[in-house]
Amino acid sequence: MEPRHGARYDEVLALALATEHAGFDAFFRSDHLMGVDPTDPSYRPTDCWTTLGGLARDTARVRLGALVGAATFRAPGLLATIVASVDEMSGGRVELGLGTGWYAREHAAFGLPFPGTGERFDRLEEQLAIITGLWGAGDGRGFSFDGTHYRVEDNRTPPRPAQDPHPPIIIGGTGPKRTPAIAARYASEFNGALTVDGGLAGLRERFAVFARACEAIGRDPAGARRSAVLPVACGATAAEVERRGAVIGSELMRANAAIGSPEQVAERITDLADAGADTVYLHIYDIHDLDHIALIGAEVLPHVASVPLSRTGALS
Repeated sequence: MEPRHGARYDEVLALALATEHAGFDAFFRSDHLMGVDPTDPSYRPTDCWTTLGGLARDTARVRLGALVGAATFRAPGLLATIVASVDEMSGGRVELGLGTGWYAREHAAFGLPFPGTGERFDRLEEQLAIITGLWGAGDGRGFSFDGTHYRVEDNRTPPRPAQDPHPPIIIGGTGPKRTPAIAARYASEFNGALTVDGGLAGLRERFAVFARACEAIGRDPAGARRSAVLPVACGATAAEVERRGAVIGSELMRANAAIGSPEQVAERITDLADAGADTVYLHIYDIHDLDHIALIGAEVLPHVASVPLSRTGALS
């Protein structure tokens, strides 16, 4: 969830349950402590993994995760333990989305360090090495890591997630070099980010760059999912379409969103599949409009049943 004014847990849960009931495969939220407007006094911050822990117990079927978390927020050993705990609580339904973090004002407001871009990428790469190393260090083998920014000394009691070998890892973004290279090494899913950067052609190219990065290290690119995020305003009537489209965050987002009837939204999802996406996250902006979720589930999902998607998720 990335609601315009934050959310209480009961609001997060209501949307997650609506997503589950509507037939979606996953419910994801963002990892932010501040809204786009840093001066908005009505914004209610929530911790991403605290709420996901609640959803792990209060939902039954949908997969859960962050798209994507900020590596600047949590130390890697702690994050590995948090995710493993929520994975066990959910019965193995958790996925870890992780990125460099980008919102400098948010970090300043909450007293969190925000180093330069290069260092944030370095830290992200070391975090992934530690998280996957800890998750794979069973049977008393122990795990150690000596990096530039993080050090782990002979951990013989590592966190143990429910999923084998570990929860899927999602890495994404529009960077042309380090992001796809890191994803090729660690990611179960490469997220091509929003379709605002070059539209479908830009998304297709990012998927191609990721494939080349996989091939460069001897990995089969077909072994990873490819995903995209699509802002959506779907309506059964013109008035519903107009009302839901009006709350989409910006003109740039609206220009690249799926705004229209269920058939038109389904066509945009098909376009993403044609560009190479096998997973699509629908970005819903009004967290209280549960009828929107129900409409998409009833009228859009059947239209894309034959599209080669591995899953559809709701991201709000």
